Amino acid sequence: MDTAQRIPVLMYHRVGDAHNMWERKYCISPQRFAEHMSALAQSNWQAVSVDDFMAWRQGKKTLPEKAFLISFDDGFKGVYEHAWPVLRQYHWPAVMFLVSNLIGQKDVWSKNENPEGNIYPLLNRTEIAEMAQGGFSFHGHSRNHKDLTALNDTELTDETEGCKAELNLLDIPCRYFAYPYGRFSEREATAVKAAGFEAAFSVQPGFNRPDVDIFRIRRLDIFGTDTSAMLL
Repeated sequence: MDTAQRIPVLMYHRVGDAHNMWERKYCISPQRFAEHMSALAQSNWQAVSVDDFMAWRQGKKTLPEKAFLISFDDGFKGVYEHAWPVLRQYHWPAVMFLVSNLIGQKDVWSKNENPEGNIYPLLNRTEIAEMAQGGFSFHGHSRNHKDLTALNDTELTDETEGCKAELNLLDIPCRYFAYPYGRFSEREATAVKAAGFEAAFSVQPGFNRPDVDIFRIRRLDIFGTDTSAMLL
């Protein structure tokens, strides 16, 4: 078996119905998500867990040549409703980054960004616990989905350390972090590390080799308009 020299991380957000062009960028329809997964499976790609991905980075594990990691930002309920059943068919794991202070609520941070002001449900604790038993691992995406680069040091600590503390209280042992909006500099990366996270995911595009900075892991942003052919 050929082993992976570089591994892509796919980044999805909401899975469900999009109601305007802004939403079509960050929301993929259930049918299209299923098509994406089917195309990857038929091309012999194999999803791996975030822990196996990290072990590969550290040289502790080999993974197949077409290994990839599936990630979801924000924690939308639509992932539970539409994506998780598809992933279970393939026995594929995935990682989700949660906004810890808004579990069971809605993506209120999007209200001013979405032209129509629409907001959508986020996973609740019961759904998270169920998914954790079925292939998903859960990690941190800040407390309130704020742009970390716009915060003072006290606020930055609250969004990073506070996120880890809240998820730990919910018995979600988060070890990894994804920067909200993908925005960060050295200060924010240092704060994430100081909060006790072991690695952080960016939105910088590209594949990951073992030498990629562990607090700047690259991801491929998958838009709702992307066809299956664009993934391969």
